[in-house]
Formats: sequence, C-alpha cells, structure tokens
Amino acid sequence: MALLHRAELRPSKLDLLAAWLPGRPWFAGTAGAEVTRVAAYRFDDPAGEVGIETILVRAGDGPVLQVPLTYRAAPLPGADRWLVGSTEHSVLGPRWVYDACGDPVYPPALAAAVLADAGQAEEYFEVDGRREVRPASMTLTGSRAGAAPAFDLVDEVVDGDPTLIRAGGAELALVRRPASADAPTPSRLTGSWAGLAEPVLLAYAR
Repeated sequence: MALLHRAELRPSKLDLLAAWLPGRPWFAGTAGAEVTRVAAYRFDDPAGEVGIETILVRAGDGPVLQVPLTYRAAPLPGADRWLVGSTEHSVLGPRWVYDACGDPVYPPALAAAVLADAGQAEEYFEVDGRREVRPASMTLTGSRAGAAPAFDLVDEVVDGDPTLIRAGGAELALVRRPASADAPTPSRLTGSWAGLAEPVLLAYAR
C-alpha cells in the first residue's frame, strides 16, 4: 500500500519531466511543450523507504510515454546517470527523483507485476486517523507465469524503447511508448485507462 501526502512539490514532477524527457533516446513529442499526466500506477517497496510510481504522460501533442520513477530521501550512490532531478516535498523534505529502471528497488517489483500478476499498490491518504483510498487511475493485468526470476542484482540496463533490464539470463522490457500490440512472449503486463479503446502493452519478460 502506498501512503500519499497532500503536499506541494517544488519543482513539480511534471516540471522535472518537461526538462528531462527531451534528452531521452525514446522521447517523442515537442521539446519545451507542456507535459501532461495521462494516468499513473504505483508499486510497493517492501522496505517502505522508496516511492515507486509510473507516470504516463504526453509532451504537447506527442504519444503517451511511460516513465517509471523512484523517490528517495537521499541520493542513490552510483546512479547519477538515472537522476531525473531533485524536488522539495512540503511534508517529507528533499526528494531525489530517479528513472526507476536504474534503481534496484524497481526491477523486482516490475517482474512481480509482469510474471505473477502482482498488481499495483493501493494508494491512500490518512485523514483524521482514517484511511481514505484514492481510486486507481488505470488498471493493470499481468501474466501468471509462476515465480518471478530474481531481479535483485541487475547485470545491465539498456535505455531505449523498450528499455531492457537484464539479470541472470532473464530480461524485462519496459515499453516507453505504450501501444496496442502483441508482446513477443506470453509474459506481459498490459494497462488501460478511461477513454482507451483497448489495453496497451506496458512491459514483458523473456
């Protein structure tokens, strides 16, 4: 479960992405255009220390882009390549924001969603001692291929579309421009949100 805070971020997540996205090899859209949120989903960090959120956005009139992010209370050593930027959270203080593909907490969570249909984390606020659940903005459907391979120790991440995360002979592929398409394997994660004609491919494993 993901505890949310009614807080202000300076700069906002979308402001960070507006500056960062045009430099990605898989970027599509208009550099400098407003970045808008389409939908989002979260995974749980078992240790409860790192926020894991995937945001689907558009830059101007460009296609939908899938951007998994992690939020940390301190810089992640050796991960400068994956740093999106830093922001000030009005409740939690300074937060370092990373492209999650380069953060070790993310691959195991993605593998569980793709291969074991682990789903997304339920998001909630604490309001006067009560838990107020925020409705999900999209739905996820994974496969049931059995136990997910260990992605705790990643060998290589290749940034592109798809972005490839390799570990111990297994590979996760994160689709950066989700579209209605068949995956090359039956082990896949699809998603849908309001107004979408049919589910889109988000990730797959092989």
